[in-house]
Amino acid sequence: MDLAALRSDLAPMQLEDNPRIVQQKSRDFYWYSPVLKRQLETVTADLVATPRDEDELLLILGACWRNNVPVTVRGAGTGNYGQAMPLAGGLLIDLSAMNRIKRIGRGFVVAEPGAVLADIDIAAHESGQELRLSPSTYRTASIGGFIAGGSGGVGSIRWGGLRDAGNILRLRIAALDGSCPTVMDLTGDAIAKASHAYGTTGVITEVEMPLAPAYEWVDVFVSFADLAAAVRFGERLAAADGLLLKNLAVMDAAITPYFTRHAEFVRPGEALVAAMAAPFAVADLVALAARAGGTVTFRSDELDEPARAHLPPAYELCWNHTTLRALRIDPAMTYLQVLYPQPDIGAKVLQMAAAFGPEVPTHLEFVRFDGAVGCFGLPLVRFSTEERLEEIIRLHEEAGCPIFNPHRYTLEEGGMKQTDETQLTFKRRADPKGLLNPGKMIAWDRPDFDYGKPYLFPTLAG
Repeated sequence: MDLAALRSDLAPMQLEDNPRIVQQKSRDFYWYSPVLKRQLETVTADLVATPRDEDELLLILGACWRNNVPVTVRGAGTGNYGQAMPLAGGLLIDLSAMNRIKRIGRGFVVAEPGAVLADIDIAAHESGQELRLSPSTYRTASIGGFIAGGSGGVGSIRWGGLRDAGNILRLRIAALDGSCPTVMDLTGDAIAKASHAYGTTGVITEVEMPLAPAYEWVDVFVSFADLAAAVRFGERLAAADGLLLKNLAVMDAAITPYFTRHAEFVRPGEALVAAMAAPFAVADLVALAARAGGTVTFRSDELDEPARAHLPPAYELCWNHTTLRALRIDPAMTYLQVLYPQPDIGAKVLQMAAAFGPEVPTHLEFVRFDGAVGCFGLPLVRFSTEERLEEIIRLHEEAGCPIFNPHRYTLEEGGMKQTDETQLTFKRRADPKGLLNPGKMIAWDRPDFDYGKPYLFPTLAG
């Protein structure tokens, strides 16, 4: 790569080269994983560019093409797997300034990739609408970063995941295929070429997302004397099609002490079900909880406004915010991502809970897969060694509970365990030099890679 020539080509544009700022911009929440923290601690770009619109972005990409400079695209940097960390150095493109919300209509919003999810919802609420899906980092995450690196989250109990038809309406992306990069709109099945691709197949310049009716969601905690009762209640609640829920999580008793600001609403030694429900669904939820032997310990609609404002919303106790709250108190904690498949999700969950005990406290997030109730586990793990972490992963998979490994930074190792031929074929067209986020798509570097062993990008070999 020729960085001097890149600087010359982009002379009218402000490039950031302060080493501290460049390093900060080169990082995401990779440190959730002690494995990634060891591997990626020294990773940094050489320069940072912050385009203000699509024209500036295309100018930057064209200069990178001419000068063979690797490009890594960054949203808000809230991802957990090193997706936006520049393994090959080069230029990091910060899209936070491309944050306009362009248009809101009945059932849809069009925005630039740097628009923060919470800001989109604030604008959408004026028409009584909201986004369907968001990560727990909703208040800081960008819509482009969510699509490029996420898979679902808050809202998935109703709407499934980003991969499901209808949850992304359109992506506008710029290729890195010449001095004048190609720009194209992807719709329908073609969206899969760029969604959850870590920016390896193109740079998102605009998104069109569906909207749903907005509600003043009510946070509800239900406490149970044992984990089995909480898990079974979670299954029944998730299958109650008449209830409108935004999120549904189950926490082992060992996790609730990390919810310090909600301490008065959790019972020591008891498992917790945390739900977000539409106001009209709360009475039925409470009745179902009583029937299942649970005790409602918290309802946000029973607090006055100052008390509500003091507490984080329930979604900031769930998904990977659960891990974050644990890490703030106990730095030895990390986590896994587990799929507990049908049939009898509860039996698999309880089998794993019994096998690992306090070393791997249970944390579940109920979702929908193709119309059926499903369950992701994000259990905490008390980290000891990388060898023990690998053993815990192996034992889960041998028990029929697949792991989407958050301790790997590549697309394939995160869960697919195979090449995504659709994305690989598209990358050959959209990024023929392989300059987009090098090292994150194994198949580009090693088409014959054996997914039974970890991949290490060459620049990390030392």
